[in-house]
Amino acid sequence: ALLDLSGVHQVTGTWMGSTTLPCTYVPSEGFTERTLSWSMERDSSISTVFRRDDSGDHILLSKFRGRVSVPKDSPGNASLLIENLEMPDSGHYTCRVTWRSTDNSLMTREVTTTVKVVKVAATKPTIRAGELGLTVPAGASTSLTCEASGSPPISYRWFRGSPAG
Repeated sequence: ALLDLSGVHQVTGTWMGSTTLPCTYVPSEGFTERTLSWSMERDSSISTVFRRDDSGDHILLSKFRGRVSVPKDSPGNASLLIENLEMPDSGHYTCRVTWRSTDNSLMTREVTTTVKVVKVAATKPTIRAGELGLTVPAGASTSLTCEASGSPPISYRWFRGSPAG
C-alpha cells in the first residue's frame, strides 16, 4: 500500500519550551484514518499519551493534560506538539496510525522519535532596542521594535512613560 508515515529519529527541545514530533502521511483514496495514538517509552515502561478515535481526542496521561495536541482538520498530519517541556518528557515516542480501506481491511503503521529535553545554560536577557527617539506626524502610524535573547522563558512588556509611571 502507498500509505507510510514519515517522522524524524530525534528532536531536541528546551526545558520550559515546546517541540513538535513530526508524524505525517499523504492521504490516499480508499483509506480512512480510524485511530491515531502517541505512546511514550521511558525506563522500559510504555504508556499511551494521546489517542484520537471516533469518540474524539483523549489525553491519557494526566501529566500531559493541557500540554499536548495534534492538529485538527489537517488530513495527513498526526504530529504531536508538546508544550512547557519538563525534563521527564525525554523518552521514545511512537506515532501509530490505523486506516480502514474500502474492502474493510485495517492497516497500521508507526514511526518512533526520541525526544531529548535539555536545559540551556542560563544567560541574562539582552535587549536590542530599535531607534531611540522617534518623531511621527500626528495621525501617522509607526512601529516600535524590541528583540531580546537569553534563556527561556522570556516575556515582553511595553510601557508608555516609565515602568514605574
